[in-house]
Amino acid sequence: MLLLAVCWISLVSKVMFLCRRQFPEVRTPELLAKLVDVVSSSGGSNRNANTIAAVAGSSSRPAVASSSAPVYEPPMQPVASPSFAVDLGGNVGDEVRHGEHIPTEVHCPTPAGVGDGLFDDPDDDDLEPDLIADESGDDVGTTVPRRATGGSSSGTQQYPPHFSSLDLDAMRQDENALLPSGFGARDTEGSAGVNEFQYKVVESDYRRYVGKCSEFGNGCTWLIRMSLRQRKGIWEVKRYNGPHTCLASSISSDHRSLDYHVISTFIMPMVRADAAVNIKVLQNTTAAQFGFRPTYRRVWMAKQKAVAVIYGDWDESYNELPRWVLGVQLTMPDTVAVLRTCPVRVGGQVDESQVYFHRLFWTFPPCIQAFRHCKPLVSIDGTHLYGKYGGTLLVAIAQDGNSNILPVAFALVEGENAESWSFFLSHLREHVTPQPGLLVISDRHNGIKAALEAPDGGWLPPAAYRAFCIRHVASNFALTFKGKDARRLLVNAAYAKTEVEFDYWFDIMRSENPAMCDWANRIEYSLWTQYCDAGRRFGHMTTNIFECVNSILKGVRNLPVCSLVKATYGRLAELFVRKGREAEAQMGTGQQFSQYLVKCIKANLKTARCFTVTVYDRDNSEYTVAETTPTGSFSLGTYRVSLGSKTCDCGYFQALHFPCPHALACCAYSRLTWQPYVHEVYRLSSVFGVYQMGFTPPIPEGFWPPYAGPTIIPDPNMRRAREGRPRSTRIRTNTDEADPNQPKRCGLCRQPGHTRHSCPQGAGPSGTAGNQ
Repeated sequence: MLLLAVCWISLVSKVMFLCRRQFPEVRTPELLAKLVDVVSSSGGSNRNANTIAAVAGSSSRPAVASSSAPVYEPPMQPVASPSFAVDLGGNVGDEVRHGEHIPTEVHCPTPAGVGDGLFDDPDDDDLEPDLIADESGDDVGTTVPRRATGGSSSGTQQYPPHFSSLDLDAMRQDENALLPSGFGARDTEGSAGVNEFQYKVVESDYRRYVGKCSEFGNGCTWLIRMSLRQRKGIWEVKRYNGPHTCLASSISSDHRSLDYHVISTFIMPMVRADAAVNIKVLQNTTAAQFGFRPTYRRVWMAKQKAVAVIYGDWDESYNELPRWVLGVQLTMPDTVAVLRTCPVRVGGQVDESQVYFHRLFWTFPPCIQAFRHCKPLVSIDGTHLYGKYGGTLLVAIAQDGNSNILPVAFALVEGENAESWSFFLSHLREHVTPQPGLLVISDRHNGIKAALEAPDGGWLPPAAYRAFCIRHVASNFALTFKGKDARRLLVNAAYAKTEVEFDYWFDIMRSENPAMCDWANRIEYSLWTQYCDAGRRFGHMTTNIFECVNSILKGVRNLPVCSLVKATYGRLAELFVRKGREAEAQMGTGQQFSQYLVKCIKANLKTARCFTVTVYDRDNSEYTVAETTPTGSFSLGTYRVSLGSKTCDCGYFQALHFPCPHALACCAYSRLTWQPYVHEVYRLSSVFGVYQMGFTPPIPEGFWPPYAGPTIIPDPNMRRAREGRPRSTRIRTNTDEADPNQPKRCGLCRQPGHTRHSCPQGAGPSGTAGNQ
């Protein structure tokens, strides 16, 4: 019966609104529906029987008239909230007219400890003074709430959390609108917009809510007053003066009511899908949705709040780290996690109950086991954190025989300095990379230099060797010598595999600008050239930190610290499963070598057809190979090849540790197989050994061992600036240039196929890309 009544009322209301639109001369239509419980003869109420009364007609009411609307039961207790909305357009079937009273009533429970005498009498008069006392308040409905006790003083908000951002002007546009967070009605196409007029909250407490236009007293008389009717259990709009009479010139491109709380709710799905989503994308999307462009800082704060809701509180995340360490060590007993803290001093005294987070090093048993089957080199680099608190994530990256990158150790530190790098490298050497003769590829940071040259660090030759990332070297080079041609010459010289080829490119640099050669000569050749590294690089010239972040650690820099370290466990577990299955499937088909090697061998075999081979020493497998046709921009013409010592004059054989085209031509001439001349790391058995040890499913957090130590809190000095736009933590240089072999990506959404000017996520409210 009740369902039938509701359907009937809905049908009548739609017909009335249709008539109202077609016949504007008809005055305001009204619809009153009242559900009455029928009391049975036994004195109890019969919930199944309801009396339904509906009256439709037309009337014209004065501005001080009073009426009611359907009841709205709040789903939770009233709490202090800086932004909320009321669904008036969807529940009220009356059209809002200029200067008329708004028929709006909402049930609200009585605050605890408040007597009936504190509320307005339901039978008092509806007359309101033309001016409201204490108009000095300048608060906005979606900012800091006010508690009115005879004026607009600050206090605790007690009113129901669905009136703060009430926007009645927007209701005038569409009777059936659902107001999104109080920022205006939806337009005829259904997209939510922000009302162009801004208002201030004058009074706001458990019994009264008064708002007025921001330009009140400067030519605008818009105001609204609502009161709580205790006996009826409703909120009633007692006065509404409209419409706005302020000038459009006072409207700005921003909106004070569009605060970061509302933006956070709107962008929540985007942040949940990709925590690394660009602030510019969120800013443009918000502007397209609401019609106002918020500041970069406000959108950044909204994103931090959304991340905190999804992944946990930023501050509490630091205190979760000790329990995570205990939990992951219980899951995988050989996990290494080293946590360092600093004491908290209050008034010159050490607070024993809490400590500051300082540094954390961690690695997992599968990573330690995997490095034994990787190439004997490790790349180290740092990347900045982009969350509420600053810091740096240090990563050690290895490479398997299939040229896949694999992070094997991590550290969270305060920044890149000698102490933090020494902390990271000492634990890396102790727990992950104890092998002798290891090569470390890094940038030219002085902190890394000091840590590697420490006498007791274990990184000095012959235990370990150092090499520079050529991208960082070229980036520093480009700061002095502008132009891509100059940078290209330096890179070509660095990639040269023989001294002859290096001199070739160096002579071109000298002819262009002798100062280029002087700059390059200041750096020891063994640190940045391939021909002087004795084959330790395996052809890898960069740290690969960008590839690692984009492919494996994407988005972790935007998360709270505990979620960050948890993400490394989950991401690596997924990576080990995927790569392990690939290697196992290839071994099942009878393959012996990695796909990377097979691809290189096929390319070299095509080139080997252009050579003439002469044998000089069959016992020692020494040959000479002459080119019959040119094979590249630089060529010696004739090369000496020694299969026994695995060398060739081209430098390819000894640099990459598998046969070059000249060596393959010699093998074919002597009816020899090329497989014995391939380094063991390229075999599928070694690649499979990298991912053979898997991760254990994590123990649920509820079963983690308890932590009884002091509370760990973030260092306040690491907090980002509270005002202004967050500063960039890294200056973009030539190091950030995209790989020329990869398709160009959009600067906003990072997707290929278009630029930021034509990015669909960069479209403004008008539908075109760019700023408003």
